[in-house]
Amino acid sequence: MATHTAGDPLECYSIPLVLQKDPATDPDGNTVFDREGKQQFRCGFKIGGGIDQDPTKSPQGYPDKGVYITYIYDNSPAARAGLQIHDKILQVNGHDYTVVTHKKAIDYIQRKSTLNMLVYRKGVPQMQQKGGQPQGQQSNQQYQQQYSPQAQYSPYQSNQPAQYQRTY
Repeated sequence: MATHTAGDPLECYSIPLVLQKDPATDPDGNTVFDREGKQQFRCGFKIGGGIDQDPTKSPQGYPDKGVYITYIYDNSPAARAGLQIHDKILQVNGHDYTVVTHKKAIDYIQRKSTLNMLVYRKGVPQMQQKGGQPQGQQSNQQYQQQYSPQAQYSPYQSNQPAQYQRTY
């Protein structure tokens, strides 16, 4: 059994991100409010997936029923927060996204003006042990080639089914 020494880094492939939404505005620059008079915010990304969606119908070819980032708008809160296309959302504001329907995923994203997110990203370089030596047997270059998103997913396509992808 492997052991861990306190203070040494643990290998982790999830990334914590904080996304501060921008106030939503209409084409004239006026703030947008919902039916109850609550101010609307925008995130600047689209998602696809959920446990109620069929991953075989995903244009990106995602391997499971997770919730994935399918598009990021330029100069958006999502871009500033560091989200990337093909990131798999694991958690938003404490809500588990590994077993969530598409509608629930939307609801959780829309609730707050700040999103504390945990995402999984293929191709994250291995962490370094003390002394600068990588953990594990592969070099970072080999690891990134083997697990790069480009090798696993086709590019974004705009002809996706409406129920699979939404803009926020």
